[in-house]
Amino acid sequence: MPRNLLTVCVGVALLCVITSSSSAEDLWPQFRGPDGQGHTTADLPLDFSDTDNVVWKTPIAGRGWSSPAVADQRIWLTTAVDNGHVLRAFCLDQATGNVLHDVLVFEIAEPQKINEKNSYASPSPVIEGNRVWVYYGTYGMACLDATTGKILWKNQDLLLDHKEGPGSSPVLCGELILVHCDGQDVQYLAAIDKSTGKLAWKAERSAPKNPSPDLRKAYSTPLVIEVDGRKQIISVAADRVYAYDPDGGAELWHVDFTGFSNVPRPLFAGGLVVISTGYMKPQLLAIRPDGKGDVTETHVAWRVVNQVPANSSPVIVGEEIYMVSDQGVVSCLDLQTGREHYKSRLGSNYSASPLAAPGRVYFFSEKGDVFVLRTGKKFEELAHNVMPDRIMASPAVAGQALLLRTESSLYRIERPAANAGN
Repeated sequence: MPRNLLTVCVGVALLCVITSSSSAEDLWPQFRGPDGQGHTTADLPLDFSDTDNVVWKTPIAGRGWSSPAVADQRIWLTTAVDNGHVLRAFCLDQATGNVLHDVLVFEIAEPQKINEKNSYASPSPVIEGNRVWVYYGTYGMACLDATTGKILWKNQDLLLDHKEGPGSSPVLCGELILVHCDGQDVQYLAAIDKSTGKLAWKAERSAPKNPSPDLRKAYSTPLVIEVDGRKQIISVAADRVYAYDPDGGAELWHVDFTGFSNVPRPLFAGGLVVISTGYMKPQLLAIRPDGKGDVTETHVAWRVVNQVPANSSPVIVGEEIYMVSDQGVVSCLDLQTGREHYKSRLGSNYSASPLAAPGRVYFFSEKGDVFVLRTGKKFEELAHNVMPDRIMASPAVAGQALLLRTESSLYRIERPAANAGN
């Protein structure tokens, strides 16, 4: 795990989510995993294809870019059919890939138009205990019984104009579900009571409104951290990154930048919050999170302007940051200084976020390429795997298996036990 040079940091997994009876190895309860930052300790396969090292492959109806969420040997993911008119949640058996539940969550009379690269089911589910929460942006949120698939409550009050479609995933924090509502029309962070689905509080974005509504929207997912014994919600929106107090939503600090349609999730390691500023020209900012108020001029440790992703989230391993630009240029940076260790072109385009496993980082292209690089300050490609379908969803992990969602199917990819470690 990355060292924290300023404070004792406890990730999202410890602060907000992990109370399941599942073993730690079988738990992937939210977007980007237990810590929300794309790490696993699993012994994942290095080489695979549509058939090699595939335990099972299950077709998924409709279209959805949500990542799988895993607990208690069950895999949950969302999808949209009939061009967004029908929003569903699937539950698959982790061992067999069989569909256990196919839940009709919402029927939408008139779906908004979306970006051609997006889906109506891009936000990822989140699981805690015997509950799973699914979210479809302006179309609604629902809480399901994870065993039976029964819908326990629905909330369709968080209305906004996404323009490009939904993107922000929900995050659990104590008794709350946190979700970004950054549209062309409204911009705020909402905290929902996880038991009832009622709004607990909302924090309106304090940044001055851009004259162009199109430049106000954002699609990032919040991250909960701890600084000097106090929790902070790190929330990236158009033109500003915020830190909020989970107890009521008071703004603690902010940093201004120029950017909108932000997608990458924040990172926290080595005493630094690392964010991408989004479109038009993405920058990577490292921020010390111990300030108060406007800390734009005082707490930005460094910024990087070259080959920064606007869609995929970077990943931190030790003292290095690994990221891939939308156009397929991979970079390795020093966490504390932002200094570039290497840069190399992988090719293709990238939307899914990379995954860090022991000694490796996996990168997933929209075309279906999966590059595996060795961690370290020098570029070293370990494998180049090719899947037959495009990849837009970020991966998940269950036990020692990679759960890879392509446009048409969900794969469980895992080495046979006899070959583990090879």
